[in-house]
Amino acid sequence: MIFLVRHGEAAAGWGDHPDPGLSDLGQKQASAVAGELARLGATQAVTSPMQRCRETARPFEQAQQVVATVSPAVSEIVTPEGVGDRVTWLRNLMAGTWDAGADDFTAWRSTMVDFIGGLPDNTVVFSHFVAINAIAGMVAQDPRVVIFRPGHCSVTRLERRNNVLSVAEYGSESATRVL
Repeated sequence: MIFLVRHGEAAAGWGDHPDPGLSDLGQKQASAVAGELARLGATQAVTSPMQRCRETARPFEQAQQVVATVSPAVSEIVTPEGVGDRVTWLRNLMAGTWDAGADDFTAWRSTMVDFIGGLPDNTVVFSHFVAINAIAGMVAQDPRVVIFRPGHCSVTRLERRNNVLSVAEYGSESATRVL
């Protein structure tokens, strides 16, 4: 099993700060998910380099006495050059499909899925709303950018059979505002 965890609630919105840490609530969510991950059998971790993901990983690292590998392969989607309004750009992207976008994110999605496919079982990946959707959508062969709305610190489980990943269970959803 591979566990995809969306980071805890950030202290600032995506359009307001390029790399916010966690809010007080986000810190509590991170502590709670660390216990859940231990019960599920997670033994090692990979985290996006973004501060909110690293802070979400910290309670798990402390509880399991491990150090998460920091990898840009599971980081946030990069805003294309020349985009002045990141929020509007992301809102429009999220409303569509991957193949309808003007920007080609095929390599980004493929790199993430290949990276995750190479991880050992019982690894938890601390990542982001769009990245988790991109991974789950690619594995499920669903072209929509948003296939579900993972809440903060939700756990999506991927299973591997015959070296092929599939979604075993989507993480809990919430009405959380991404933008």
